[in-house]
Amino acid sequence: MKRLLIGLTVAATFASAEGYSQGDRILDMQKMAQAMQDIQSGLLYNNEDIIKAGTKVLKETIVKIRPIDSEVNNKDIYEKWLQNDLKMTNKIQKKIRKKAEIVEDRFSTGDAVQALQAYTKIIGQCMKCHVRLRKW
Repeated sequence: MKRLLIGLTVAATFASAEGYSQGDRILDMQKMAQAMQDIQSGLLYNNEDIIKAGTKVLKETIVKIRPIDSEVNNKDIYEKWLQNDLKMTNKIQKKIRKKAEIVEDRFSTGDAVQALQAYTKIIGQCMKCHVRLRKW
């Protein structure tokens, strides 16, 4: 009985120890897309609660984005060099988090125009990543 419990525990540990997969990245991207839609709706409907909820999800999700396991575990030095965009990804993540805070702060102080400008800068950072890293 003890062996069975230990075996199940070990199996569960290995199953939950999986890294970041393409499926995980897709789910995170979908969450961020929904968060951006929520922020836009909040701006258009003048609803601070929707904006706060959207920026919260965006800030929580953007920090999860990283190279997938196949990119990290790639043994080909040349391919690894070509895909070495971790610094750029981190820079984009930092800018998106900062701009999301600006959207929230500016809108709460009544400056919807500046909040909208920060929102468009977030979109610009999203597109920068998609164009350069995802080769759109």
